[in-house]
Amino acid sequence: MTQRLRLNKNADRRLKAGHLWIYSNEVDIKETPLKDFAAGETALVEASNGRTLGVAYVNPHSLICARVMSRDPEMRLDRSLFVHRFNQALALRQRLFDQPFYRLIHGEGDLLPGLVIDRFGDVVVVQLNTAGMQVLAEDIVDALEKVLKPSAIVFRNDTGGRRQEGLEAQVEVAKGTLPDEVLLEENGVRFVVPVIDGQKTGWFFDHRVNRAWLNSQVAGKRVLDVFSYVGGWGVQAAASGASEVLCVDGSGPALEQVARNAELNGVQEQVAIGEGDAFEALAALKADGEQFDVVILDPPAFIKKRKDINNGERAYARLNREAMRLLGRDGLLMTASCSMHLAPERLMDVVRGAVRHQDRHGQVIFQGHQGPDHPVHPAIPETSYLKALGVRVFRD
Repeated sequence: MTQRLRLNKNADRRLKAGHLWIYSNEVDIKETPLKDFAAGETALVEASNGRTLGVAYVNPHSLICARVMSRDPEMRLDRSLFVHRFNQALALRQRLFDQPFYRLIHGEGDLLPGLVIDRFGDVVVVQLNTAGMQVLAEDIVDALEKVLKPSAIVFRNDTGGRRQEGLEAQVEVAKGTLPDEVLLEENGVRFVVPVIDGQKTGWFFDHRVNRAWLNSQVAGKRVLDVFSYVGGWGVQAAASGASEVLCVDGSGPALEQVARNAELNGVQEQVAIGEGDAFEALAALKADGEQFDVVILDPPAFIKKRKDINNGERAYARLNREAMRLLGRDGLLMTASCSMHLAPERLMDVVRGAVRHQDRHGQVIFQGHQGPDHPVHPAIPETSYLKALGVRVFRD
């Protein structure tokens, strides 16, 4: 018999508005003690008056103690549900893209909280970020085989969210055989993706549209790509006609992939690499008198929790100031943030402050966000996280 999870009075307002999360302080623990639930267990969620609100999975050890999977109290959390949701998600991606390279499942944005799946042709990479999804791992694999028939399914279960859920880190090929190189194509440029030992799932599809815009601006330009990872921005810039590209990253293995990806696209002569801390690299380039027509800043999340906001905003401000010092008289800055806790207007404030610090003028000529394969749930602001600004920086 499925357990019940009863909420406190008025604690159902967010759920009624469409949100899928339940926090531990919203639960009536006298009526339904959280300690009675096993991590990942299914429960019927009830309002304080006993009215059923839907089906969720529960983790009593997490601040977000439950996540709603369906409003239908009769819905079973099993293979059939995943097949249905995967087919819904696939229909959207096939409408959007003509090649099988995209984020197939974007957690709450695709009504599957705690689950991320990226597709690289016949290879899919899965992140089970919650105890509830971990419990359902076999059903997820079975549903993927039914819907996509992939040649390989990789589990990249090494995210910070898993630690918060009390889960162990684990990276493995869950099904099939992984090819020697996993390839994708984005904006007409080919890449090798390190799905086993790269960042996250190995690639960041979320910037696809923003990269496409920048690609239209770089012909004949000298480009600096900071936090380059495997060259998603920089190699595409070179393939789009940039005269020179310098990719800077703190990871030697990532820069080796930059070189491989540049070679894959025949732009190895235009692409150089530099290993080191981003702030130190920016300072060293300035000391050497270097100038660039375009600077790309795509850092990791400086603000992972609310308590990090002040320090994170200072880091973004410093980074943008240092980058602008390397721009010529009339340059272009592409600056981004994947920190959900950094509001879009605060990134604009960072740019404004950096422009004035350099005694220059700025014009925002592009505003971007995450691509359509990372759909935003209108009731869940947490699903909207990525911001990108294209800024012309110039002098009188």
